Amino acid sequence: MKSRFNFCRIIMIFLLSIFLTGCQNNIISTGETAETDSGVYSSQETESSQNTEDGENQKESSGLPTESESETEMPDLHEYDFTLCFGGDISLDEEAVTTAQLDKSSNGIYDCISPELMTIMQQADVMCLNNEFTYSTNGEPMNGKAYTFRANPERVAVLQEMGVDVVTLANNHVYDYGRQALLDTFTTLENAGIKYFGAGKNLEEAMTPVYYEIDGKIIAFVGASRAEKYKLTPQAKEGEAGILRCYDTELFLKVIREADANADFVIAVVHWGTEYSTKLEDVQLVTAKEYLDAGADAIIGGHSHCLQGMEYYNGKPIIYSLGNFWFNSKTLDSMLVQLRFSGNDKGGNLEVTVIPAIQSDAKTQIVTDSEAERIFKHLEDISINIKIDENGIVKEKKRL
Repeated sequence: MKSRFNFCRIIMIFLLSIFLTGCQNNIISTGETAETDSGVYSSQETESSQNTEDGENQKESSGLPTESESETEMPDLHEYDFTLCFGGDISLDEEAVTTAQLDKSSNGIYDCISPELMTIMQQADVMCLNNEFTYSTNGEPMNGKAYTFRANPERVAVLQEMGVDVVTLANNHVYDYGRQALLDTFTTLENAGIKYFGAGKNLEEAMTPVYYEIDGKIIAFVGASRAEKYKLTPQAKEGEAGILRCYDTELFLKVIREADANADFVIAVVHWGTEYSTKLEDVQLVTAKEYLDAGADAIIGGHSHCLQGMEYYNGKPIIYSLGNFWFNSKTLDSMLVQLRFSGNDKGGNLEVTVIPAIQSDAKTQIVTDSEAERIFKHLEDISINIKIDENGIVKEKKRL
């Protein structure tokens, strides 16, 4: 009996082990499951997902782009590249030798200013000159002035031929024939599509910058004058036409700061200095830097009727005087100056280039070769910290 009992026990244990083995295999083949908000996923899916996350984390920690990042294109940087061009004093006064030369020339202004210079001015994104006279047939010469300049309003067509976009009126001759002649000047320029700054029907207008938008960048032009020993050209006031003066710099600094707040680049044009002298006045050296500190990106000067020197201050250019561009019959070195702004959202560059010329016998002609080298050398000699290469490109000369 005992042996039969033991035999039965062995059979039962064997059958039980087979049953348990089958259950275990069933569990292994089925796999574990887990519920999520979106349904059911297997343990293999969990492991695969975990591996993917670990891989992405490894990419992030290593600085490599993840799949989603690599599929997203980086935005393009905004590029800009434009050129502003500046010339000095011009005169279309009816009694001027320049106007007499113009009237007797078969090709008009092209016989007075060389075609190369004309092309440079016309191709600039913005071309600016100093309008050193008034457009009008009204008014009488201002008392106490040795020289007064007035042009027939029809003469504005010459500026259009030259490609002039904007002029500064902050000078000592725009009021030579009084208030009405100044108002006529505003109207003449407006009708010709030429903007102006540095003067206005009242102080608010005289202090208003001229803005241009080029390649997505805003450029502001502002101007003021301190050119008279005896202050005959009136400062604009509330309800009174005139120019903006900067003997006291407070108002002009305010204008520059306003322009800086509303523009990417600010050009300050100043009428100052001693006539026919390359020696800079102390006030030019001091206030130019004040204007740059206030937000100007470049200073363009005039009034001396001859070239004056240049300087870089905190990487910004000061051209103290452009001299005459086409103003009288004297033989004088002249030039156009180009400011080329280029770059993108990460940074930019301002390149200054001199285009050398000579005014003589009421004509202004471009010069090259040895004459260009001579003018470049002369500019270097009267400047503070600049070098000019053979192409006319101006660079800051580092002080030792």
